Amino acid sequence: MARIYEVDDWRQYVMNWYDPFRQLEPLEREIQVVDQALATLVEAQILPHIRYDHDKMLAHRKAVRQSFDIPWTAISPRMERLIYAVNAIAQPRVMVAVGIFCGNTFIANAGAAIGPGACYTAEHLVGIEIVPREADRARRNVANLGSQDGVAEIVAADGIPWLKRYDGTIDLLYLDADGPRGKGKSIYLDLLLAASHGLRPGSLVLAHNSFNSASTMPDYLGHVRNPAQMRESANMIVDDQGLEVSIV
Repeated sequence: MARIYEVDDWRQYVMNWYDPFRQLEPLEREIQVVDQALATLVEAQILPHIRYDHDKMLAHRKAVRQSFDIPWTAISPRMERLIYAVNAIAQPRVMVAVGIFCGNTFIANAGAAIGPGACYTAEHLVGIEIVPREADRARRNVANLGSQDGVAEIVAADGIPWLKRYDGTIDLLYLDADGPRGKGKSIYLDLLLAASHGLRPGSLVLAHNSFNSASTMPDYLGHVRNPAQMRESANMIVDDQGLEVSIV
């Protein structure tokens, strides 16, 4: 069984996917919800603490608002903050995000290491998007943040063969892809297994849609919640999408 953090007002927390920057609640409430989620991850020994720079997070958000072309996104302000905070706290040297669409999900992770929200130095931040025109858009969006010193890379590729060929370590793997022919989020397990040779004890795996798409990904959730496979896993229900956070 996974640990679960479920905020009591997620049903009332409604986001317009085509208006991603609209403030949905007082900033203090957003911070409170995310802090409580982070505390759950600390209790599960997935994260060491809940501390991150709130001002840098807002600088990151402002830069994305000003420079990113986002046709739509299901990443709510709460989820953006949670993903940013996990990366800011864990400080992965190598982060790989699969299924990044226009780059918003990539930068929610990578923004803790590049751009105005940077709070640590990473070695390699990779965003993978299977649709070439969206990979191009993501590349332009990330470039608009300014010089990345070669740290950030956007790849137009199928995530499974890319991960199988990858010969380095992965400190944080973010999953947000959709499989072909109705496979949907059930592709998460295929992606995780393809990346398994690059994961190490302490690596984190973040899976978006762990709540709203749970019925389509029972194999993945069963895998990461199996103590024989992952040390711990927790479901963060801060909005109607959810984020499963697991540690190897």
